[in-house]
Amino acid sequence: MNSRKWVRLFLTALVIGGGLTLLSSFIIKSESYTEVLQPFQMFELIGLILFFTGLGFIFSVISQMGFFAYLTIHQFGRGMFRRSWSVIQLFLIAFTLFDLIYFRYQGEESVSIWPYVFVALGLLLVSLFVSFIKAKETNKHAFIPALFFMVVVTSIEWVPALRASSSDYIWLMIIPLLVCNAYQLLILHRLNADTPKK
Repeated sequence: MNSRKWVRLFLTALVIGGGLTLLSSFIIKSESYTEVLQPFQMFELIGLILFFTGLGFIFSVISQMGFFAYLTIHQFGRGMFRRSWSVIQLFLIAFTLFDLIYFRYQGEESVSIWPYVFVALGLLLVSLFVSFIKAKETNKHAFIPALFFMVVVTSIEWVPALRASSSDYIWLMIIPLLVCNAYQLLILHRLNADTPKK
């Protein structure tokens, strides 16, 4: 991948992250908009739009850092563990999903476990869908690495919001993270295919 394609990938993911976070904020943080619309306060509204767009840019940068870290870890894992790397990835996927349910549930008091189960299940279903597309467009061996990235790396990127006291930011962050991660994963082989071979 040359620098021009990397810049294109970076800017496109940045726009996706900023745009999705802004759109999500209209629903998730609707009370913030209500306060500046009744009565109408133009500068406060502009400030809110800039804030959520900027927040989306940050989420996008976190997603891109995670993606490039994953590419490095994946190459290292393949070189060091060879055939057992796939088994290790499956174990880490299972442990991450367990962590999203059990340890988060243990950290709360008098709360049902089902919301945590549904969150982990939702992440797994989206990840399976993206991984299936990746494997279909490349090869079957890409399925487990893609699933690992979508589940494990996304969960690691999601940690700052999971530790926040407000559940709004949990949902505000996961939407752009999932879409940016899926976009980068599915566009990479296309960018590499377009690169002329020497």
